[in-house]
Amino acid sequence: MFCRTRKSSFIVIAKYISVILASTIKFIGGPLAGLAFGLTWLETAACTVFGMMLSVLVVTFAGKGLQTLLQRIRKEKPKRFSKRTRLAVRVWKRFGIVGIAALTPVILTPIGGTILAVAFRVHLRQILFYMLLSGAFWAVLQTLVIYQLPHIKAFFA
Repeated sequence: MFCRTRKSSFIVIAKYISVILASTIKFIGGPLAGLAFGLTWLETAACTVFGMMLSVLVVTFAGKGLQTLLQRIRKEKPKRFSKRTRLAVRVWKRFGIVGIAALTPVILTPIGGTILAVAFRVHLRQILFYMLLSGAFWAVLQTLVIYQLPHIKAFFA
């Protein structure tokens, strides 16, 4: 019979939390942390999706408050048409929320993609649905690729 001690259970939970927190900030951090901690690819992918969705939920629900806070903190008005905003508008016009969600894990980061979706006034259900689909797809893909690369495994061994 397999029985974990209290200390080993705490260590496993701490590993999960670390992967979740890593993927809330930068999505690729989840699979790398999971590999470093010796988690299975499935555990890593699940924690990575959970971390992304955690940041999506926080930013979505705190979106208006964050916008107000940023407006108070900024000393000068941000440029309306920078390279970044033009790219965001181009992606939005061409692909909508599906394009933003698809690019969020690989280019925009979970926080950045959600801020963009909130700025374009996408409905909450659509944000959550498409971010979840995109997060699950990219988490499985990135985790499997990272777990199969021998030089990355050797780096963390």
